[in-house]
Amino acid sequence: MARKGEASAPPYGEPRKFDPKFRGPIHNRHCTDIICCVIFIVVILGYIALGIVAWVHGDPRKVIYPTDSYGQFCGQKDTFNENKTILFYFNILKCASPVVLINLQCPTTQLCVSKCPDRFATYIDVQASYRYKPDQWNYFKQFCKPGFNNPRKSVAQVLRDEDCPSMIIPSRPFLKRCFPDFSTKNGVLTVANQTTFRDGRGKTRNVTDLREAANGINNVLDARSVGMKIFEDYAISWYWILIGLFIAMIVSLLFLVLLRFTAGVLFWIFIFGVIGIIGYGIWHCYWEYGHLKGIPGSDLTVYDIGFQTDFRVYLQLRQTWLAFMIILCVVEVIIILMLIFLRNRIRIAIALLKEGSRAIGYIMSTLFYPIVTFILIAICISYWAVTAVFLATSGEPVYKVMANQTLCKYANLTCDPETFNTTNVTKLCPGAQCTFAFYGGESLYHKYIFIFQLANAFVFLWLVNFAIALGQCTLAGAFASYYWASRKPADIPLWPLFSSFGRAIRYHTGSLAFGALILAIVQLIRVILEYLDHKLKGTQNSFTRFLLCCLKCCFWCLEKFLKFINRNAYIMIAIYGKNFCTSAKEAFFLLMRNVVRVAVLDKVTDFLLFLGKILVAGGVGVLAFFFFTQRIPIFAQEAPALNYYWVPLLTVIIGSYLVAHGFFSVYAMCVDTLFLCFCEDLERNDGSTAKPYFMSASLHRILGKKELSPKKAVG
Repeated sequence: MARKGEASAPPYGEPRKFDPKFRGPIHNRHCTDIICCVIFIVVILGYIALGIVAWVHGDPRKVIYPTDSYGQFCGQKDTFNENKTILFYFNILKCASPVVLINLQCPTTQLCVSKCPDRFATYIDVQASYRYKPDQWNYFKQFCKPGFNNPRKSVAQVLRDEDCPSMIIPSRPFLKRCFPDFSTKNGVLTVANQTTFRDGRGKTRNVTDLREAANGINNVLDARSVGMKIFEDYAISWYWILIGLFIAMIVSLLFLVLLRFTAGVLFWIFIFGVIGIIGYGIWHCYWEYGHLKGIPGSDLTVYDIGFQTDFRVYLQLRQTWLAFMIILCVVEVIIILMLIFLRNRIRIAIALLKEGSRAIGYIMSTLFYPIVTFILIAICISYWAVTAVFLATSGEPVYKVMANQTLCKYANLTCDPETFNTTNVTKLCPGAQCTFAFYGGESLYHKYIFIFQLANAFVFLWLVNFAIALGQCTLAGAFASYYWASRKPADIPLWPLFSSFGRAIRYHTGSLAFGALILAIVQLIRVILEYLDHKLKGTQNSFTRFLLCCLKCCFWCLEKFLKFINRNAYIMIAIYGKNFCTSAKEAFFLLMRNVVRVAVLDKVTDFLLFLGKILVAGGVGVLAFFFFTQRIPIFAQEAPALNYYWVPLLTVIIGSYLVAHGFFSVYAMCVDTLFLCFCEDLERNDGSTAKPYFMSASLHRILGKKELSPKKAVG
């Protein structure tokens, strides 16, 4: 510190000049980062326009109802396909994966049928025997184009014109589409007990070719079965899940209210409560491990039984409980060691948390602001999802002329199947057909659908980060009003949260959008890197994978750093009303000048709040575990009979953690704001009568500064 009454020259950045009349967040402000604000508004308007265009061109019914190559929905009433609800692919070998099939991008003729084929058959065999086995032809022709009934037509012409499929294979409907009916017999993949089949083009193929064409179908089918059971569990337990989440909300609110008076006691309860819950978990795992001793099959390993969709199977293994016990023991030891070595810093952090509890006690409305952020983010997610679906279903069937390219100049040109027979193409190119080519389009809109999807994702990230930034700036302004009040609570402005929200929207939309833009760019790059890593997993290029891993790690660190800088920049914006870059620079240098205090308070406070979230989620989770496993005698008859009790249990635990996180995030923002204000207070003032501190007397003592002057001791 400099001489009494003088501000010290900071070691990081230029010496700062302070306004001697400063008494809290500036009210006479001006708009900041106007250019970014204008760009942000224009982007939002463009985003709305993109949604409208996608809504005009897209048809989300394609996600639910399959369409044939003529763009007609299967099973649609008052149409030719009314009784044909299933989609059949002429040549499923052309389909690369289930994702391609579900997205209607398989480059083969698609036909609506009333049922999937139940046998192997080729067009060559059926044509050769249609005279003395008419039943085979009558069965096969239902998978040909509507109206085709000319078995005398040559095989080459039929396959060229795609009048009929070259083969049919036993299939079963899934998502209203015909997929090969795979089964495993003695570890060998089969279709109708066959391992090979003829493709109708003179080749004998292996069933594994079908598996590659419909990669992962069996897993998807198993997932569907599991999904149906999970849906049933949710259907009969949803109200109990809501009760569990309501209990988590009440407990979180109760903790935050009690922190107003007993912050130190409650946080030590958090700490020892988490230790106790983990200790109980260790004892329970040990009991289960000993209880399974001698039971047949319990000594098998997870590797022996492989992957099972019923997870209760794993709970019958001693190895599972041993692994759980070891993990919990490691976590318990780590927490205890951290408490031993950080005990003094924990006391300091608890002191700041007490100050935060006073601020929240005076501004209780801040506890409910996360609901506003949740609504804004929910709107962003909903709009993004709807727009993405409409964009994905904007493709239309594209038809091209199929003819001998050397004799017909119209070959491979687009055509309209309804008017094709009236054109001169059939005369100039005998035998030419207007056949389905692919789903998509050749207009400017269809060519850039991928770019539009990328833009949709980017604006979504930008809007979500803006909603979070708005919440942080609003809460920071409200808590800064508390800190810089000379007499608390008399000098706290009326409706501080609403006033702070109004200032953030009116003056600092551009600054908040600027910070959100930087973060959204980094997050989009991370998404692209994850996509590239997924695509390159099968490659053997070790250097490429290593480079991608390094890039992912670097951008992950950059994102965390930007979130930290943005958070503190928003606090400075809420206090002083400066632009984003200036606020970020001043916040960064201020933190660097107090780096020791940052290391002491930031992570320790986050750790304590994290323990509070774990205690809420763990306590409600233990209660839910005993309830859903019918171990509470009073409620044993009320507990629903479930396929998987872990479904509602995990939902309650994760939901409780998110509920607690919503309330505790307000507390974390409060502590960060008060800490930054405290650092500003130390640089602005020296505790003299002319420049008294604004911090409370208790906080001043615990943080190791001399006593406040009696005239200014507040709190």
